[in-house]
Amino acid sequence: MHDILRTIVEQKHKEVEQLQSQYSIDDLKQAKHFHRTCYSAKAAITTGNNSGIISEFKRQSPKKGPINANANIRTVVQAYQKANASVVSVLTDSLFFGAHDTDFEIARESLSMPLLRKDFLVDPYQVYQTKAMGADLILLIAAILTPEEVESMSQLAKNLGLEVLLEIHDESELKHISSSVDLVGINNRNLKDFSVDLKHSIKLSEQIPDHFIKVTESGIKGEDDILFLKSNGFQAFLIGEHFMKQENPGKACSELIQNLSLNN
Repeated sequence: MHDILRTIVEQKHKEVEQLQSQYSIDDLKQAKHFHRTCYSAKAAITTGNNSGIISEFKRQSPKKGPINANANIRTVVQAYQKANASVVSVLTDSLFFGAHDTDFEIARESLSMPLLRKDFLVDPYQVYQTKAMGADLILLIAAILTPEEVESMSQLAKNLGLEVLLEIHDESELKHISSSVDLVGINNRNLKDFSVDLKHSIKLSEQIPDHFIKVTESGIKGEDDILFLKSNGFQAFLIGEHFMKQENPGKACSELIQNLSLNN
């Protein structure tokens, strides 16, 4: 695990400890969203005339700093929905990714579509928290969890009605894939040097059973990239920075999806 990821994980354990002292799991179960029926990201990606785009709201990154720090969350995510994105992803980490405390809540209230909570989950408590926040889909990152932790946390998520996106980076993490996972995401960004290689996704995807929805993440810049990846078996495409660095992220998303529909 490289240094920044280790630092984030250590911070997450501290955050979980603090949250547990404030809110018990029973408290989380009383949240207004806890018993809602979740939207299905799998259905949104695989049925009908869907784009397969997972459009992300991200204010900053640890490496690049601010991307669009003052973006209006409601305006952007509603524009993503109008653009026909299949899923919306919202970063909820404040220290490293600049998320505001109210970002996810505003996104949930603004959308009637699947919503992914993008964060670094290291403890089952965060799965309950994610459900209480109103998410439909959780992210589990193989690089920071053991295969056993992925299995137990994904089983818990499924019991709560959530779907699971497992993110992997290399062949050593293929063993983290279990039947409780719904989508497998391959991050094109090398976590050691942050270089991006779309062909990395393709090599790794060939080793993932086809019954999993395959998601490609990071470094996707336009319809040519998506068409290339789609022709190699990918059904979903997580795009954040490419949209967020534009003056109007929603317009950028809409234009990309319209161009894709012209190429179908």
